[in-house]
Amino acid sequence: MNILDAIIKQKRAEVGEKKKMIPLEEVKQSEFFNRQTLSMKAALLDVQKTGIIAEFKRKSPSKGDINKHADVVHVTTAYANNGASALSVLTDGHFFGGSPNDLIRARVNQLPIIRKDFIIDEYQIVESKAMGADAILLIAACLSPLEVKQLAEFAVLMGLEVLLELHDEDELGHICDKIDLVGINNRSLKTFEVDIERSLAMAAKIPAGKVKIAESGISSVDTIRLFKKEGFNGFLIGENFMKQENPGLAFEQFVNLLRSN
Repeated sequence: MNILDAIIKQKRAEVGEKKKMIPLEEVKQSEFFNRQTLSMKAALLDVQKTGIIAEFKRKSPSKGDINKHADVVHVTTAYANNGASALSVLTDGHFFGGSPNDLIRARVNQLPIIRKDFIIDEYQIVESKAMGADAILLIAACLSPLEVKQLAEFAVLMGLEVLLELHDEDELGHICDKIDLVGINNRSLKTFEVDIERSLAMAAKIPAGKVKIAESGISSVDTIRLFKKEGFNGFLIGENFMKQENPGLAFEQFVNLLRSN
């Protein structure tokens, strides 16, 4: 069993328990459920912006604790004030140390927010809308093409955009009409090793009209420039900032460097 299998096993158990405890109608009572969502696609296509999806992440299976006690409002507000195009917030508790409350608190920002979790059920999509998310992540490695299609259609019906994450070329067949954002994760799920050539090699095979996003292993502005030349509009970066004592300041310095040339 690899780490993804373990995560999905845990997630199925969690979702099953939540369904018993909190009916959908109760989930929909959230103050955010009927808010007008913000478009992550539009934000990433805005050439005046950085294209960076700045992530708030407390820990990960590959790195352990990264910044366990960071304040989500402080960090995400600094991201927003210093040029992030969008925000990503981890809500998985068991493996990533996040919580729905992290996303809810990050909603003080007027930027598109993607809920970063392991979505396997429509219940989680309703939950995402109730948290104040504007987009959700679907991971091809843990869903069939049919499941991706069904979940993406439901998300769009709920007014949410969908980022489909791919790890290799075998997953290109998971891309469907309702997917506007396609991310290529440079980190291997099996070894946790990062190889940016993964994104570069797959870039040309992403269908026209999809917004391409590079994920994981981005730690320099030169890497962003390289990806931009290959047609990428989005760059999801988390650990590079979160591992610093002051993630917001690290982000500000990174953006200043990006804009200096």
